[in-house]
Amino acid sequence: VQLQASGGGLVQAGGSLRLSCAMPRTILSVFNSITMGWYRQVPGNQRDTVASISPGGSTNYAASVKGRFTISRETTRRTMYLQMNNLRPEDTGVYYCHVVWRGNDYWGQGTLVTVSS
Repeated sequence: VQLQASGGGLVQAGGSLRLSCAMPRTILSVFNSITMGWYRQVPGNQRDTVASISPGGSTNYAASVKGRFTISRETTRRTMYLQMNNLRPEDTGVYYCHVVWRGNDYWGQGTLVTVSS
C-alpha cells in the first residue's frame, strides 16, 4: 500500500499549510473503516502522533496542536488531510501519514514542514 504525502513547505510563524495523503484504489472499499493519522518526526527524536481519525470518524490531537490543526478525510478522493493553522516554529519536522490495514502499518514517504520565526 503506497501512501503519497504532499503539501509541506516553508512558512512563516502564524501561517498555514495543508498536507495531503493520497491512497491507492485498493483501499477505497475500507477507507472509512480504518484508522489513519499524521505523525511528526524531528532529527534525533521518535515519530510522534500529531492527529488521528478512527473508523467511526472520531478525531484525536496532540495537545500541542489542538485547536490549530484539523484532520479530515475525503472518500471520493481517497485522501486524508491535515489542515495546519497558526503554525509555530516547534511544528517544524517531517510529517508522515499512516494507516493501519489488515493488522499492518503503512507509512507515506514524509513531507517536510519548516516554520520560520
